[in-house]
Amino acid sequence: MKKTITLEAIDPIEIYGAGNKILTEFCSYFPHLKVVARGNELILEGRESDIAEFNIRFAQLIDRRHRKMNLTAYDVEDIFTGSGETSRPTADAIIVHGTDGKPIRARNKTQQDLIKAYFENDLIFAVGPAGTGKTYMAIALAVRALKNREIKRIILTRPAVEAGERLGFLPGDLKDKLDPYLQPLYDALSDMIPSKRLQEFMADGTIQIAPLAYMRGRTLDKACVILDEAQNTNLGQLKMFLTRMGSSAKFIVTGDATQIDLPRREDSGLLAGIALLEGIKGIATIRFSTHDIVRHPLVTKIVRAFEKTRTDDDSQE
Repeated sequence: MKKTITLEAIDPIEIYGAGNKILTEFCSYFPHLKVVARGNELILEGRESDIAEFNIRFAQLIDRRHRKMNLTAYDVEDIFTGSGETSRPTADAIIVHGTDGKPIRARNKTQQDLIKAYFENDLIFAVGPAGTGKTYMAIALAVRALKNREIKRIILTRPAVEAGERLGFLPGDLKDKLDPYLQPLYDALSDMIPSKRLQEFMADGTIQIAPLAYMRGRTLDKACVILDEAQNTNLGQLKMFLTRMGSSAKFIVTGDATQIDLPRREDSGLLAGIALLEGIKGIATIRFSTHDIVRHPLVTKIVRAFEKTRTDDDSQE
Protein backbone atom coordinates (compact mmCIF):
# COMPACT_ATOMS: atom_id res chain seq x y z
CA MET A 1 0.00 0.00 0.00
CA LYS A 2 1.15 3.55 -0.76
CA LYS A 3 0.20 6.84 0.86
CA THR A 4 1.43 10.43 0.56
CA ILE A 5 1.48 12.83 3.51
CA THR A 6 1.68 16.51 2.58
CA LEU A 7 3.04 19.05 5.06
CA GLU A 8 1.02 22.25 4.99
CA ALA A 9 1.79 25.65 6.56
CA ILE A 10 5.08 24.43 8.04
CA ASP A 11 8.65 24.26 6.76
CA PRO A 12 9.63 20.59 6.32
CA ILE A 13 13.02 21.17 7.97
CA GLU A 14 11.20 22.08 11.18
CA ILE A 15 9.85 18.52 11.25
CA TYR A 16 12.61 16.58 9.51
CA GLY A 17 15.44 18.29 11.39
CA ALA A 18 18.87 19.25 10.03
CA GLY A 19 20.07 16.52 7.71
CA ASN A 20 16.73 14.73 8.24
CA LYS A 21 17.96 13.70 11.69
CA ILE A 22 14.54 13.86 13.37
CA LEU A 23 12.81 12.10 10.48
CA THR A 24 15.43 9.33 10.48
CA GLU A 25 14.93 8.81 14.21
CA PHE A 26 11.16 8.79 13.73
CA CYS A 27 11.31 6.26 10.88
CA SER A 28 13.49 3.94 12.95
CA TYR A 29 10.31 2.97 14.81
CA PHE A 30 8.88 1.66 11.50
CA PRO A 31 11.50 -0.82 10.20
CA HIS A 32 9.06 -2.43 7.73
CA LEU A 33 7.91 0.85 6.21
CA LYS A 34 9.63 2.57 3.28
CA VAL A 35 9.60 6.36 3.69
CA VAL A 36 10.78 8.81 1.03
CA ALA A 37 10.88 12.57 1.71
CA ARG A 38 10.41 14.85 -1.28
CA GLY A 39 10.09 18.48 -0.26
CA ASN A 40 6.90 18.89 1.71
CA GLU A 41 5.70 15.37 0.84
CA LEU A 42 6.36 12.04 2.55
CA ILE A 43 5.72 8.97 0.43
CA LEU A 44 4.98 5.86 2.50
CA GLU A 45 4.99 2.31 1.22
CA GLY A 46 4.25 -0.76 3.34
CA ARG A 47 1.57 -2.49 5.34
CA GLU A 48 -1.69 -0.64 5.89
CA SER A 49 -1.42 -1.00 9.67
CA ASP A 50 2.09 0.52 9.71
CA ILE A 51 1.00 3.42 7.51
CA ALA A 52 -1.97 4.13 9.76
CA GLU A 53 0.25 4.08 12.86
CA PHE A 54 2.83 6.30 11.15
CA ASN A 55 0.13 8.81 10.25
CA ILE A 56 -1.11 9.04 13.85
CA ARG A 57 2.36 9.40 15.36
CA PHE A 58 3.50 11.88 12.74
CA ALA A 59 0.49 14.09 13.48
CA GLN A 60 1.59 14.05 17.13
CA LEU A 61 5.08 15.13 16.09
CA ILE A 62 3.68 18.05 14.10
CA ASP A 63 1.48 19.06 17.03
CA ARG A 64 4.51 18.99 19.32
CA ARG A 65 6.45 21.23 16.92
CA HIS A 66 3.64 23.78 17.09
CA ARG A 67 4.10 23.87 20.87
CA LYS A 68 7.91 23.96 20.90
CA MET A 69 10.64 25.98 19.23
CA ASN A 70 12.72 22.96 18.19
CA LEU A 71 12.23 19.21 18.05
CA THR A 72 14.83 16.79 19.38
CA ALA A 73 15.32 13.03 19.34
CA TYR A 74 13.88 13.04 22.86
CA ASP A 75 10.59 14.31 21.47
CA VAL A 76 10.46 11.38 19.07
CA GLU A 77 11.24 8.95 21.88
CA ASP A 78 8.57 10.49 24.06
CA ILE A 79 5.90 10.17 21.37
CA PHE A 80 6.49 6.43 21.17
CA THR A 81 7.24 5.66 24.84
CA GLY A 82 5.54 8.43 26.79
CA SER A 83 8.48 8.36 29.20
CA GLY A 84 10.48 11.36 28.02
CA GLU A 85 10.99 14.58 29.96
CA THR A 86 9.05 16.58 27.39
CA SER A 87 5.75 14.73 27.86
CA ARG A 88 2.89 16.54 29.51
CA PRO A 89 3.13 15.68 33.21
CA THR A 90 0.18 14.21 35.04
CA ALA A 91 -1.30 16.39 37.77
CA ASP A 92 0.84 14.81 40.51
CA ALA A 93 4.02 14.28 38.44
CA ILE A 94 7.32 16.08 38.96
CA ILE A 95 7.35 19.44 37.18
CA VAL A 96 11.05 20.20 37.61
CA HIS A 97 13.82 19.34 40.02
CA GLY A 98 15.05 22.06 42.34
CA THR A 99 18.70 23.12 42.57
CA ASP A 100 18.94 20.98 45.70
CA GLY A 101 17.80 17.95 43.74
CA LYS A 102 14.37 17.79 45.36
CA PRO A 103 11.42 17.31 43.02
CA ILE A 104 8.91 20.13 42.66
CA ARG A 105 5.37 18.86 42.18
CA ALA A 106 1.81 19.81 43.08
CA ARG A 107 1.13 19.53 46.81
CA ASN A 108 -2.67 19.63 46.79
CA LYS A 109 -5.68 19.25 44.51
CA THR A 110 -5.89 22.94 43.57
CA GLN A 111 -2.25 23.04 42.52
CA GLN A 112 -2.98 19.97 40.40
CA ASP A 113 -5.88 21.87 38.84
CA LEU A 114 -3.47 24.71 38.02
CA ILE A 115 -1.11 22.31 36.21
CA LYS A 116 -3.98 20.82 34.22
CA ALA A 117 -5.29 24.27 33.31
CA TYR A 118 -1.84 25.34 32.11
CA PHE A 119 -1.73 22.62 29.47
CA GLU A 120 -5.30 23.18 28.34
CA ASN A 121 -5.38 26.99 28.16
CA ASP A 122 -3.19 29.91 27.09
CA LEU A 123 -4.33 32.31 29.82
CA ILE A 124 -4.73 31.21 33.43
CA PHE A 125 -5.83 33.24 36.45
CA ALA A 126 -4.69 31.80 39.79
CA VAL A 127 -6.26 33.66 42.69
CA GLY A 128 -6.31 33.04 46.41
CA PRO A 129 -4.64 33.77 49.75
CA ALA A 130 -0.95 34.02 50.53
CA GLY A 131 1.00 30.82 50.97
CA THR A 132 -0.93 28.66 48.51
CA GLY A 133 1.98 28.36 46.06
CA LYS A 134 0.28 30.16 43.15
CA THR A 135 3.37 32.02 41.95
CA TYR A 136 5.80 29.23 42.80
CA MET A 137 3.88 26.67 40.75
CA ALA A 138 3.51 29.12 37.87
CA ILE A 139 7.28 29.72 37.80
CA ALA A 140 7.95 25.97 38.01
CA LEU A 141 5.77 25.42 34.93
CA ALA A 142 7.60 28.23 33.12
CA VAL A 143 11.03 26.81 34.00
CA ARG A 144 9.94 23.37 32.79
CA ALA A 145 8.77 24.84 29.48
CA LEU A 146 12.07 26.69 29.05
CA LYS A 147 14.14 23.59 29.78
CA ASN A 148 12.08 21.61 27.27
CA ARG A 149 12.47 24.39 24.66
CA GLU A 150 8.71 24.83 24.44
CA ILE A 151 9.26 28.58 24.89
CA LYS A 152 12.05 31.02 24.11
CA ARG A 153 11.92 33.10 27.28
CA ILE A 154 10.33 33.65 30.68
CA ILE A 155 9.02 37.07 31.60
CA LEU A 156 8.01 37.80 35.18
CA THR A 157 6.39 41.05 36.18
CA ARG A 158 4.77 42.76 39.15
CA PRO A 159 3.15 46.16 39.64
CA ALA A 160 5.53 48.34 41.68
CA VAL A 161 2.91 49.42 44.19
CA GLU A 162 4.04 50.85 47.50
CA ALA A 163 3.18 48.65 50.48
CA GLY A 164 4.17 50.70 53.49
CA GLU A 165 7.40 52.25 52.19
CA ARG A 166 7.70 54.83 49.45
CA LEU A 167 9.91 54.29 46.40
CA GLY A 168 11.30 57.80 46.57
CA PHE A 169 12.72 57.23 50.04
CA LEU A 170 14.43 53.93 49.27
CA PRO A 171 18.19 54.15 48.62
CA GLY A 172 19.89 53.49 45.26
CA ASP A 173 19.03 53.83 41.60
CA LEU A 174 15.78 52.72 39.94
CA LYS A 175 16.84 49.05 39.83
CA ASP A 176 17.75 49.14 43.53
CA LYS A 177 14.38 50.71 44.34
CA LEU A 178 12.44 48.12 42.33
CA ASP A 179 14.33 44.97 43.31
CA PRO A 180 12.55 44.60 46.70
CA TYR A 181 9.24 44.31 44.84
CA LEU A 182 10.65 41.62 42.56
CA GLN A 183 12.66 39.65 45.13
CA PRO A 184 10.04 36.88 45.60
CA LEU A 185 10.37 36.10 41.89
CA TYR A 186 14.17 35.91 42.14
CA ASP A 187 13.80 33.60 45.15
CA ALA A 188 11.55 31.15 43.29
CA LEU A 189 13.83 31.08 40.24
CA SER A 190 16.93 30.46 42.37
CA ASP A 191 15.21 27.39 43.82
CA MET A 192 14.93 25.88 40.33
CA ILE A 193 17.88 27.17 38.28
CA PRO A 194 21.54 27.08 39.41
CA SER A 195 22.87 30.53 40.26
CA LYS A 196 25.42 30.77 37.44
CA ARG A 197 22.92 29.58 34.83
CA LEU A 198 20.27 31.97 36.16
CA GLN A 199 22.67 34.89 35.83
CA GLU A 200 23.41 33.87 32.23
CA PHE A 201 19.69 33.65 31.44
CA MET A 202 19.08 37.09 32.90
CA ALA A 203 22.10 38.59 31.14
CA ASP A 204 21.02 37.41 27.69
CA GLY A 205 17.32 38.18 28.22
CA THR A 206 16.12 34.59 28.32
CA ILE A 207 14.63 35.39 31.73
CA GLN A 208 13.36 38.92 32.28
CA ILE A 209 12.01 40.36 35.53
CA ALA A 210 10.54 43.84 35.32
CA PRO A 211 7.82 46.10 36.73
CA LEU A 212 4.47 45.98 34.97
CA ALA A 213 4.91 49.47 33.49
CA TYR A 214 7.80 48.13 31.39
CA MET A 215 5.41 45.81 29.52
CA ARG A 216 3.63 48.62 27.68
CA GLY A 217 4.08 48.54 23.91
CA ARG A 218 5.65 45.08 23.82
CA THR A 219 4.47 41.95 21.99
CA LEU A 220 5.41 38.88 24.01
CA ASP A 221 5.59 35.74 21.88
CA LYS A 222 7.13 32.29 22.39
CA ALA A 223 7.19 33.04 26.10
CA CYS A 224 5.67 32.14 29.42
CA VAL A 225 4.67 35.45 31.00
CA ILE A 226 3.65 35.67 34.64
CA LEU A 227 1.97 38.68 36.23
CA ASP A 228 2.27 38.40 40.00
CA GLU A 229 0.36 40.44 42.61
CA ALA A 230 -2.24 41.30 40.00
CA GLN A 231 -4.64 42.55 42.67
CA ASN A 232 -2.53 45.73 42.63
CA THR A 233 -3.41 46.50 39.01
CA ASN A 234 -6.40 48.50 37.89
CA LEU A 235 -8.56 47.28 35.02
CA GLY A 236 -6.72 49.38 32.46
CA GLN A 237 -3.33 48.02 33.52
CA LEU A 238 -4.64 44.46 33.44
CA LYS A 239 -5.99 44.99 29.92
CA MET A 240 -2.64 46.47 28.85
CA PHE A 241 -0.83 43.39 30.16
CA LEU A 242 -3.18 40.81 28.66
CA THR A 243 -3.09 42.45 25.23
CA ARG A 244 0.71 41.93 25.13
CA MET A 245 0.06 38.25 24.32
CA GLY A 246 1.82 37.13 21.16
CA SER A 247 1.93 33.84 19.27
CA SER A 248 2.89 30.65 21.12
CA ALA A 249 2.64 32.43 24.48
CA LYS A 250 1.32 31.33 27.86
CA PHE A 251 0.10 33.98 30.30
CA ILE A 252 -0.42 33.28 34.01
CA VAL A 253 -1.92 35.93 36.29
CA THR A 254 -1.70 35.43 40.05
CA GLY A 255 -3.14 37.53 42.83
CA ASP A 256 -4.88 37.75 46.19
CA ALA A 257 -7.91 40.04 46.34
CA THR A 258 -7.55 40.29 50.14
CA GLN A 259 -4.10 41.94 49.90
CA ILE A 260 -4.73 45.04 47.81
CA ASP A 261 -2.13 47.78 48.36
CA LEU A 262 -3.75 50.38 46.11
CA PRO A 263 -4.88 53.62 47.80
CA ARG A 264 -8.48 52.60 47.08
CA ARG A 265 -9.33 48.89 47.23
CA GLU A 266 -12.12 49.33 44.72
CA ASP A 267 -9.57 50.34 42.05
CA SER A 268 -8.27 46.77 41.83
CA GLY A 269 -9.10 45.29 38.44
CA LEU A 270 -8.28 41.63 39.13
CA LEU A 271 -11.71 40.29 40.04
CA ALA A 272 -13.44 42.60 37.57
CA GLY A 273 -11.13 41.36 34.81
CA ILE A 274 -11.80 37.71 35.67
CA ALA A 275 -15.54 38.37 35.57
CA LEU A 276 -15.27 40.06 32.16
CA LEU A 277 -13.33 37.16 30.63
CA GLU A 278 -15.25 34.33 32.23
CA GLY A 279 -16.45 31.72 29.77
CA ILE A 280 -13.99 32.53 26.99
CA LYS A 281 -12.41 29.41 25.53
CA GLY A 282 -8.68 29.22 26.26
CA ILE A 283 -8.98 31.11 29.55
CA ALA A 284 -9.19 29.34 32.92
CA THR A 285 -9.52 30.55 36.50
CA ILE A 286 -8.17 28.50 39.41
CA ARG A 287 -9.33 29.61 42.85
CA PHE A 288 -7.24 28.75 45.90
CA SER A 289 -8.54 28.86 49.48
CA THR A 290 -7.05 28.77 52.97
CA HIS A 291 -7.26 24.96 52.78
CA ASP A 292 -4.55 25.09 50.07
CA ILE A 293 -1.92 26.97 52.12
CA VAL A 294 1.38 25.07 52.03
CA ARG A 295 3.56 27.29 54.23
CA HIS A 296 3.93 27.01 58.01
CA PRO A 297 0.70 25.71 59.63
CA LEU A 298 0.35 29.02 61.47
CA VAL A 299 -0.05 30.87 58.15
CA THR A 300 -3.47 29.26 57.65
CA LYS A 301 -4.62 30.45 61.08
CA ILE A 302 -3.20 33.94 60.49
CA VAL A 303 -4.94 34.32 57.11
CA ARG A 304 -8.25 33.12 58.53
CA ALA A 305 -7.99 35.50 61.47
CA PHE A 306 -7.40 38.48 59.17
CA GLU A 307 -10.20 37.37 56.86
CA LYS A 308 -12.58 37.25 59.81
CA THR A 309 -11.53 40.76 60.86
CA ARG A 310 -12.11 42.07 57.33
CA THR A 311 -15.52 40.37 57.16
CA ASP A 312 -16.51 41.88 60.52
CA ASP A 313 -15.41 45.35 59.35
CA ASP A 314 -17.41 45.03 56.10
CA SER A 315 -20.54 44.02 57.99
CA GLN A 316 -20.29 47.13 60.18
CA GLU A 317 -20.15 49.53 57.24
